[in-house]
Amino acid sequence: MAGKFCVTITHAKDNADKATVAFVIANAAVASDKDTMVFLSTEGVRLSQQGYCDDIHEDGFAPLAQLVANFVKAGGKIWVCSPCFKKRGLVEEQLIAGTTMVGGAKLVEFLADGSPCVSY
Repeated sequence: MAGKFCVTITHAKDNADKATVAFVIANAAVASDKDTMVFLSTEGVRLSQQGYCDDIHEDGFAPLAQLVANFVKAGGKIWVCSPCFKKRGLVEEQLIAGTTMVGGAKLVEFLADGSPCVSY
């Protein structure tokens, strides 16, 4: 791998455009041989639930569910902010494949070497 790359996502259906573009960028990063991690926080944690993305399809982009699946299939990691997830009363048994529940310290560890990060 030639470095790491992080995409943080704080939106879901409240701003489907940002959520979609974030996964477009994440897919570009993982396709460029970057150790790529998507960090879902605040409303973005909803994207981690099975079926949630199925009806999100912004004009000009692939459906969000397809973007997420492609990202995971390519080796991308999805980390879900545990406190944000719990605050929203979501169900761990409904997590999509490729997700891991983490705390903020794990994000700090990933970024500690100066890895680039973009936020949506």
